Amino acid sequence: MPIDSGDTAWMLIASSLVLLMIPALGMFEAGLLRKKNTVSIFMQIFFGLALLSIMWFTFGFSLSFGPDTGEGISGNLDWSFLRNVPQDSGLHYAPSIPGLLFAKFQMMFAVITPLLLTGAIAERMKFSAFILFIVAWSGLIYYPLVHWIWGGGWLGQMGVVDFAGGIVIHTSAGMGALAAALALGRRLNYGASIMIPHSIPIAVLGSSLLWLGWFGFNAGSAYGAGALSGITIINTQVASAVAALIWVGLSWMRTGKPSVIAAINGAIAGLAGITPASGYVGVDSAFVIGIAVGVASYLGVLFFKEKLKIDDALDVSSVHGVAGIVGSLAIGLFASSLVNPSGPNGLLFGNPHQLLVQSIGVGIAGVMGFFGTLAILKVLDVLIGIRVSPKVEEAGLDIEEHAERAYSDEDEFGKM
Repeated sequence: MPIDSGDTAWMLIASSLVLLMIPALGMFEAGLLRKKNTVSIFMQIFFGLALLSIMWFTFGFSLSFGPDTGEGISGNLDWSFLRNVPQDSGLHYAPSIPGLLFAKFQMMFAVITPLLLTGAIAERMKFSAFILFIVAWSGLIYYPLVHWIWGGGWLGQMGVVDFAGGIVIHTSAGMGALAAALALGRRLNYGASIMIPHSIPIAVLGSSLLWLGWFGFNAGSAYGAGALSGITIINTQVASAVAALIWVGLSWMRTGKPSVIAAINGAIAGLAGITPASGYVGVDSAFVIGIAVGVASYLGVLFFKEKLKIDDALDVSSVHGVAGIVGSLAIGLFASSLVNPSGPNGLLFGNPHQLLVQSIGVGIAGVMGFFGTLAILKVLDVLIGIRVSPKVEEAGLDIEEHAERAYSDEDEFGKM
């Protein structure tokens, strides 16, 4: 198939939109955390963007999408350093766009996925341990899952589908976040003091930019400008909007006050939840999925944080993990080949087997995300230690780890 200029133009835009999500994630997280840890979050996000990009360039893309080494387990290294990846013709994954553009688009996914876990480890992880953690997590968890489902591996051969990352990204990262929160333990004074977000406006701006970028994330996964990318965008908008309303409603009933933090968390949960199904279901199904994701992710926060007392600082396990699981299983119910002729039908369209294979894919990703993360952090803890000292944590990671402040304090620097 010849390269299509329209598809190529759209994918250039989509790649940039997903890149926008990475600093937006930093704004969302930093705004919801305490002022003394603002720099540390942005450093993790920005340094991660650079490091994970180079990992993808050198060997990650080849291991994920390169020619299979056999048995559907991993790609080989033929495409390391992006050698032999065509610029003037497409790959079979996306035949109407340049092969290097496909690699660039997927690079953005490979960057943002491990960085989702920053929301769980916030305010207490050593930066040196963080670097080794995201390297190991990418190589041992993310790259294999990509190959198994998207790169022609054994789960894809079984029939597991994931349009834009509900299994590969949100389930694995969400369950990894749960494990990371358990491995690190609770923050100092967790539960005994109120940890007030230092800038809700910054968090709202970050979530708004995440919402914008998610159009590239989901609709870009159609790899072309056409009917499929069109329905993916409207599905993304509807599911996110209804999940935001669900979170506000449930929070309002529970606390007696409408919360903007509930609104933005609900929107992100809706975005994560519709991600796997966005290119396989109709708009009416996306609406139902948004409701289910909103309820399940909100209840997930109550269960993990309030009942189990797990300090997942920004509720990644629910907002991404629970949402991703619900959305991925929803494919087994609502997927329709009338929406996407190359996709499967779900239970409601005569194919109950799809629900079974989706459950297998979700189970594999959840187990890998949780136990793989736990194993990586246990090893790192033995080797170098993963948590900062109580003194550093009390003072804040910004000064102690990076010798920088996010804001000038009047008592130290005078009025500006």
